[in-house]
Amino acid sequence: MSENSLLKVSEDSNLGRVEIAPEVIEVIAGIATTEITGVSAMRGNFASGVVERLGKKSHGKGIKVELTETGVLIDVFVVLDYGITIPEIAQKIQTNIRQALMNMTALEIDEINIHVVGVHMEQRVETNETQE
Repeated sequence: MSENSLLKVSEDSNLGRVEIAPEVIEVIAGIATTEITGVSAMRGNFASGVVERLGKKSHGKGIKVELTETGVLIDVFVVLDYGITIPEIAQKIQTNIRQALMNMTALEIDEINIHVVGVHMEQRVETNETQE
């Protein structure tokens, strides 16, 4: 996928054409994924981690969009909470992404692949209840 590739949404008309950058699809899919209960985090790279520490939220983190001849493929890399049903949460993520992209861009997505790259174990905070 080249950096300048845009997804054409509408054919040429009297008013002009509409094109969407893959980064826009990444952001929409990222937000739709984090809305699902059970998603602990999205996998990112070192650069997105540094950007988030500086205060800017990276909504496209953990999403890979590929534009092919046949359509749009989306890969989602997530860390899920411990104790949830993985197939159920994965299906909810796929449905939410497909719905959000249909509502906002009118795009039909060919594939939404969910990659579970980790499980987040809840940290228990020990409190000392016997104070002397």
